[in-house]
Amino acid sequence: MLLLKQCVLLAVALSFGGYLGAATITLHGVKVEDTATVAGATLQLNGAGTRYKGPFKVYVGDLYTSKKVGSLEELMAAPGPKRLTMTFLREIEAGPFGKLLTRGVEDNNSKSEMSKLVPGLIRMGEIFTVNKVLVPGDVITIDWIPGTGMVVTAKGKLQGEPFKEPEFFRAIMSIWFGSVPADHTLKDAMLGNK
Repeated sequence: MLLLKQCVLLAVALSFGGYLGAATITLHGVKVEDTATVAGATLQLNGAGTRYKGPFKVYVGDLYTSKKVGSLEELMAAPGPKRLTMTFLREIEAGPFGKLLTRGVEDNNSKSEMSKLVPGLIRMGEIFTVNKVLVPGDVITIDWIPGTGMVVTAKGKLQGEPFKEPEFFRAIMSIWFGSVPADHTLKDAMLGNK
């Protein structure tokens, strides 16, 4: 009976994506913490998973939020800061990776929305051009900080001024959580649906 109770508690804890005090997990050698602090707020791990391109592991992605979210709409409606982190597992050229992100935005946003997003996408492209190569262990963090905007950090360095528009943050998040995500399995894992 005790074993059954423990199994039920574990299942409940996993279904809440770490909201019941789950310990740090490790995916492919990457430690994924159960909390992250953004702009003074403690966020909970919503979910984490691995981005695959064919048979290759590209990065571990994790999402931190103030409350459990299960969709792009819930993510955008959640109060307070939010964080998406990518920890790379293999060496890739940053320029082509940035182009893939742009394609992800195009796949999930209308042409009329895209015209408003172009200046931000150009700035994002510059971030990847400057960084040239991403190697195993490199981290890119995308934070949404209310009142500040979207802050991008790559390899531990802040990448220019914040992107102020919530619409741009939503467009970037659509790469992972939109109707045409880059990786459906990763989407489900970061939304805690897996």
